[in-house]
Amino acid sequence: QGILITWTKRFKASGVEGADVVRLLNRAIKKRGDYDADIMAVVNDTVGTMMTCGFDDQRCEVGLIIGTGTNACYMEEMRHIDLVEGDEGRMCINTEWGAFGDDGSLEDIRTEFDREIDRGSLNPGKQLFEKMVSGLYMGELVRLILVKMAKEGLLFEGRITPELLTKGKFETKHVSAIEKSKEGLNKAKEILTRLGVEPSHEDCIAVQHVCTIVSFRSANLVAATLGAILNQLRDNKGVGRLRTTVGVDGSLYKMHPQYARRLHKTTRRLVPDSEVRFLLSESGSGKGAAMVTAVAYRLSEQHRLIDETLAEFKLTHEQLLQVKKRMRAEMEAGLKKKTHETAKVKMLPTFVRSTPDGTENGDFLALDLGGTNFRVLLVKIRSGKRRTVEMHNKIYAIPIEVMQGTGEELFDHIVTCISDFLDYMGIKGARLPLGFTFSFPCKQTSLDAGILLNWTKGFKATDCEGEDVVYLLREGIKRRE
Repeated sequence: QGILITWTKRFKASGVEGADVVRLLNRAIKKRGDYDADIMAVVNDTVGTMMTCGFDDQRCEVGLIIGTGTNACYMEEMRHIDLVEGDEGRMCINTEWGAFGDDGSLEDIRTEFDREIDRGSLNPGKQLFEKMVSGLYMGELVRLILVKMAKEGLLFEGRITPELLTKGKFETKHVSAIEKSKEGLNKAKEILTRLGVEPSHEDCIAVQHVCTIVSFRSANLVAATLGAILNQLRDNKGVGRLRTTVGVDGSLYKMHPQYARRLHKTTRRLVPDSEVRFLLSESGSGKGAAMVTAVAYRLSEQHRLIDETLAEFKLTHEQLLQVKKRMRAEMEAGLKKKTHETAKVKMLPTFVRSTPDGTENGDFLALDLGGTNFRVLLVKIRSGKRRTVEMHNKIYAIPIEVMQGTGEELFDHIVTCISDFLDYMGIKGARLPLGFTFSFPCKQTSLDAGILLNWTKGFKATDCEGEDVVYLLREGIKRRE
């Protein structure tokens, strides 16, 4: 799903801005009726470029387009993206940096020629950065400069022809041709002659200089904005020196003879603490879109199989209501003397008749046996206005041979641990109330008597099931004495 925010690059088709382009494409496919397609991914060309280059270089985490338009994407930390839920991992961010400066932040560096380009565009006041750097506008920028210089008598002996005054007659491909190191001046003479201005050799040199200034500014501005992204990546990683790869595509970057070198040099000068590799996307952004789609297809198929496997774990509201109803019935059966013996949910009385009311006070020993570890605690409870509970504890392991040995060995081990804890706490000769958390099924006959029904959690100590665990503990204490 992708909602078109705004058209750029001279597109103006009505009824598309604010609409889902995937839905519009699906509708057009259905209208034809001669084939079917499952659209699994819509990606920006920068993302496609990053994915294409990322297949060849796993360090690639930036996609850059410098062609008819300009844009960039990069991998951002989820914790910094407020627009999407979750803060784990990373997500690709499409910057849409062509609109950089639309808020006036670039006014101090925009020229009269930039403003004239903007006034004559299909979207005045929008995509101002793109109009300063991209291939769609570069040739026209040069033409406007040449017209002004000719009017001021600085070029062509002041001659101005209808061709030179015609919008679009001087193209970006002409800028690229004129800046070629060996044949550039000959190309300048050829192109200017077609515009009817009969240039001198000095005119050709001057026009070549104008082209260089305009294209160099473009490379410098792109390097500056790319530098901001590289700094963000470095800060995200928390490293002193960033090593990364930028995947690049676009006609201006590919076709202009000097552009790539200038961009690379300025970027490295602006971000000296980064080791940046620029990787040209040979296959264009289309391959990247196919790769995103392939990944999406693989994941969707994987999700389908996982969902199929886990389908029985997903319970409906009605099923949960049934579980609630059945549990209530089991509770009823466990509570009633008549059905208690056959009930699976035993509903065992604990003889705990009230919950704490805040007036409890004193020092207590507590034992906690519920698994492979046994914990002994000293709990100091203080009531009154400043109620506090202070706990000291020590954890002891229960060896497997004790867990599955005799009951006498198990309770002797428990008593040894209690004795060690009392020594550890410096408690000698004191008689403290003791509570025993015994996390196994017990049938209690009173608050201080519980018959072990059966062992669980890997315990198998003999001569314990059917016996009162409090009695077994007391016998262990007697043996210790």
